[in-house]
Amino acid sequence: MDADERRREILAATRRRGSVEVGLIASELCVSLETVRRDLRVLEDHGLVRRTHGGAYPVESAGFETTLAERSTRYLPQKTRIAVAAVGLLGEAETVFIDEGFTPQLIADGLPHDRPLTVVTASLSTAGVLAARSNIHVLLLGGRVRGSTLATVDQWAIRMLAEMVIDLAYVGANGISREYGLTTPDTAVGHVKAQALKSARRRVFSGIHPKFGAVSFHRFAEVADFEAVITDCSLSPAEAHRFALLGPQVIRV
Repeated sequence: MDADERRREILAATRRRGSVEVGLIASELCVSLETVRRDLRVLEDHGLVRRTHGGAYPVESAGFETTLAERSTRYLPQKTRIAVAAVGLLGEAETVFIDEGFTPQLIADGLPHDRPLTVVTASLSTAGVLAARSNIHVLLLGGRVRGSTLATVDQWAIRMLAEMVIDLAYVGANGISREYGLTTPDTAVGHVKAQALKSARRRVFSGIHPKFGAVSFHRFAEVADFEAVITDCSLSPAEAHRFALLGPQVIRV
């Protein structure tokens, strides 16, 4: 196995498992620890992984986007805690935008049952979850459906959002960076997210720690656009403070 093939194997394992440990992957590939560390440095230089102490986790880039099914099996405890914290910021909102993605779907699951709400979403999955709730009026945005995420995009979705005034938008991203803001691989998705933010009075970002520092192709928002950024405790306090200096409250759960 040459170096390129080995790095492809390491990258595939990282994406499949959500993270890898140097010792384990070295044993599986029958190479030294230093060889794996060197390969991870190369992959990090190409923006494909982010190294941690003893391992690495994948970074979603412009050429890589996980499916909704894959997202539902990775970092589930962290995503569940993030969703609970996000619902805790609902306040007096009566109209809510729920973005596509698995963590936003968990937020939708956690919305209260004891008060009326109007939920606007591009996600067929989220709309299906909420449709049976008697206290929630669901508005599903029209447009082309993306097979990988079961969400609608393009001009019909954008036009519908442009006619709305939404109290609170829960928005996700493939990457969030202090330098480049919030990014996603697909421009059609980015345009829907951008319009949702324009239509919302309040904005909350929720995402697991591997998204921080990751940069994808299409930028749709700045960190300062959000009142709160919610992530898990694996984001270091120092990095959380650096994001907080840009304006939002950063909540680690």
